[in-house]
Amino acid sequence: MPITGTTRVVVHLTYPAKHLRTPSFFNPLLERLGHDAVLVPWEVSPANLASAWAGLRGIENLAGVIVTVPHKLEVAELCDDLQGAAASLGVCNVARRLSDGRFSGRMFDGEGFVRGLKNQGHALVGKRVLLLGAGGAATGIAHALLAEPLQRLVIANRSQAKAEELVAQLRTLLPGRKVAAGPADGRGFDVVINATALGLKADDPLPLPAHTLDSGTLVAEVVMNPDVTALLEAAQGRGCQVHKGVHMITGQVELLADFLFGTANGH
Repeated sequence: MPITGTTRVVVHLTYPAKHLRTPSFFNPLLERLGHDAVLVPWEVSPANLASAWAGLRGIENLAGVIVTVPHKLEVAELCDDLQGAAASLGVCNVARRLSDGRFSGRMFDGEGFVRGLKNQGHALVGKRVLLLGAGGAATGIAHALLAEPLQRLVIANRSQAKAEELVAQLRTLLPGRKVAAGPADGRGFDVVINATALGLKADDPLPLPAHTLDSGTLVAEVVMNPDVTALLEAAQGRGCQVHKGVHMITGQVELLADFLFGTANGH
């Protein structure tokens, strides 16, 4: 992929950056699609996010930004316009820079996660699902899950109040769907999803007690690095099926490229 004076840039905002795997999927896709563009990681701390964002407004060859932990909620507030699920949920994982320096944000984590499950042959019809986490990624995933014909969705979070707040938001947006807050206990669920950042660090605790995982349960990750997290290792030891975090990004890279480079929404 040659970098020239006409190459457009996509910045990947994260903190820290060492866990990122998205560029290894996104840049080959851009090349296959014929885009003169490149995705580069920017390691920006939460304290410096607002000033970094202000600088991005003036970068004329910037196509946009892809956003991951821990910035998805804050970037939604910094955007000038939110579309789709991002507007409903107040969270985004991609923003396109418009010609006047404004940013328009979207949220594809949920759609990408569900697409990734289906691409691996995992159906959600009639499933009892436990979602661990209530942050940016979890919010998008919960919204997308409730668009599927689940039997029920339970959201568990370290802060019970935050889980209940997300449940209330989802009930308002999607009345009639069975969603509730509950404990991080995998017993009685067909699918358990870790949508927290736990697993990025070697010394992270598991997001739930492994002994609560029933044999045969599908245990899914959003953490992409390491490829097999401690949770997935523990789940395999319990006789569970496992679904890697990398499938969330492979399920949405085309959506991200489409949004950033012009065929989305007629631009």
